[in-house]
Amino acid sequence: MNDWFTVKIKYTKELDNGTFKRVSEPYLIASMSFTDAEARVYEELGNVIRGEFNVVGITRTEIHDIFFYDDADTWFKCKVRYDSADADTEKSKKVNQNFLVSASSVKEAFERIKESLSTLMVDFEIPSIIVSPIIEIFPFTEELDKEISRRPADAIAPAEEIEEEEVED
Repeated sequence: MNDWFTVKIKYTKELDNGTFKRVSEPYLIASMSFTDAEARVYEELGNVIRGEFNVVGITRTEIHDIFFYDDADTWFKCKVRYDSADADTEKSKKVNQNFLVSASSVKEAFERIKESLSTLMVDFEIPSIIVSPIIEIFPFTEELDKEISRRPADAIAPAEEIEEEEVED
């Protein structure tokens, strides 16, 4: 199971006017742990960023889903609220979830999140939409896992089975 992590890196960036400036930029990465997130950021950005860069912070980020559109490169964080009934106590409670959507304006982000969530069978409201500082998102990829020989925990045989297989050889 992958979680989302915001990894903040610091490096020297060449600006459009040819000058250099030390910047700190956040990237969103799907990974299994803090260590895995750090390793992935080095893999993903190692060939893209010229020179050295340092990871200055990693935080777990609660993102329920991401809606990407090719025509926009600004990410908006949309807070969505809906009522959920507890089956045991039959009480209604408010549930908040965060979504990321790419758009060119707040209005467009609002329209896109409403369209994306229109298939839900529950009424929802969108109490806030803010511009996210995220530069780029690196989702989970099967190819990356194959490259580093990572497998889900349920695909790994328990230790007892491994010992039995070794004895049979």
